[in-house]
Amino acid sequence: MISQAVDYLFRTLAATPFIYYLLVLFSTWRFFRGAGRRLSQDSDFTPPISNLKPLRGLDPEAYENLASYCRQDYPEYELIFCVGDENDPSVPVLEKLKHDFPDRQIRILFGSGRKAINDKVAKLVRMVEEARHEVLVINDSDVRVEPNYLRTVVAPLRDPKVRGVTCLYVSTDDRTFTQHLHSIGMICDFFPGIFVARQLDGIKFAFGQTIVTTRSCLQAFGGYESIENRPADDLLVGRYIAQQGYEVELLPYAVKTVPDYDSFKGLFIKRLRWLTVMRHMRPWGHIGLTFTQGLPWSLAMLLTHPADGIGAAYIGAYALSRLAITWLVGAWGLQQRELWKKMPLVFVWDASAFFIWLLSFGRRRIRWRNVDYRIRDGILVPVAPNPASNSPR
Repeated sequence: MISQAVDYLFRTLAATPFIYYLLVLFSTWRFFRGAGRRLSQDSDFTPPISNLKPLRGLDPEAYENLASYCRQDYPEYELIFCVGDENDPSVPVLEKLKHDFPDRQIRILFGSGRKAINDKVAKLVRMVEEARHEVLVINDSDVRVEPNYLRTVVAPLRDPKVRGVTCLYVSTDDRTFTQHLHSIGMICDFFPGIFVARQLDGIKFAFGQTIVTTRSCLQAFGGYESIENRPADDLLVGRYIAQQGYEVELLPYAVKTVPDYDSFKGLFIKRLRWLTVMRHMRPWGHIGLTFTQGLPWSLAMLLTHPADGIGAAYIGAYALSRLAITWLVGAWGLQQRELWKKMPLVFVWDASAFFIWLLSFGRRRIRWRNVDYRIRDGILVPVAPNPASNSPR
C-alpha cells in the first residue's frame, strides 16, 4: 500500500509540468491575440526622444545594427553613444555614422566618469544626465530595428499609467548549430515563461534589447546610480518602475539581435551565468523551475513504468506539448518561417537547459567580461585573482 501511494504521488508530481504547459498555451494565446490592435501607432504622439546606447568593443555587423537607428521614421530624436575611451574599436564605426547621417543628432561620449563594477550601467548614468529629452529609449548594442521602431515602442507611453515598455527579440540570421539551438530555446522555453509571468503577475521586468521609460521615472527610484554595482540591470529597471505603481508594457513586437557566439561552450557559459544570477535574485522562482521541466519527469516515468504504457504516455504527452508550444510561440506568434526544421532541437534544448539548471545550484560566482564575481546580497563583488596562478581562465 505504501509503495502504491508513493507511486501515485510520483505520478502526480510528474504531471505538474503539463499543468504549466497548458498555462503556457493559454498565456501565449492571450498575449498574441489582437496583437495588431496593441501595436497601433499613434502618429500624433511623438514626444522628443533620447536614444541611449552604451558600447564596449565591436559587435558583429555593428554598423548595420547602429545605422538602423539612424533610419527611424520619427520627427525628433537624438542618439547618444558612450564608449570607454577614444581607442574603443567601435569609435570608427560611430564616426562613420556621423558622416553617413549628417541630419541625425548623434553624440559620442567617452567614459562614464564613475567607478562602478557594472561599466555598462555607469555609462548609462552619464547618458541619462546628458540626455536632452524626458523620454528615454535604451538598447543593447547588438540590436537591429525597423524604421517604425521608435513610433511603436513609444506609443504606449501615451497612457499615463504606463511608464515602462519593453519588447521581444529574435535572431537576425542563425548560421551555426549553436545559434539555431539558442533561437529555439528562446521560443520554446524563455518566452513561454515570460508569457506565463505576464498572465499571473504582470510584467515587472524589462529586456535590455528595449527599455522605454522617462527620466523622472528613473530618478524616482534613484536612477541607474542605485544599481550600478548589481547584475541584471534591465530586470531591475522594470521591477522598480512597477514598484512605483506604473505599468510595464510588453509589446508583441520583436526587434532583431545579431548572435555574438559560435560555440556551444559560449552558449553554455552565457546560460549558466544567467541562471546563476536568477538563482540569487529570485531563489524560490528558480527552485520552482523544477515543475516546469517535463523531460526529466517524463523520462523518470518511463524508467519506472517501462512496460505498462504509463511511461510512454508521459513521453508522448511531453513531446506533443513541447511541439505545440514551440509552434504557437514561434510560428503563430512570432511568425518565424520554416520553424519546423528546428523542431527536433526542442528536445536537445530541454536536456541541455535541465543540466545547466542543475549546475547553477552549485555556482557561487559568475564570469562576466573576463572577470570573476561573487553575488553577495544582490551586489557584484569582484573575486581577487589568485597571485599564485598566472594561467588565463
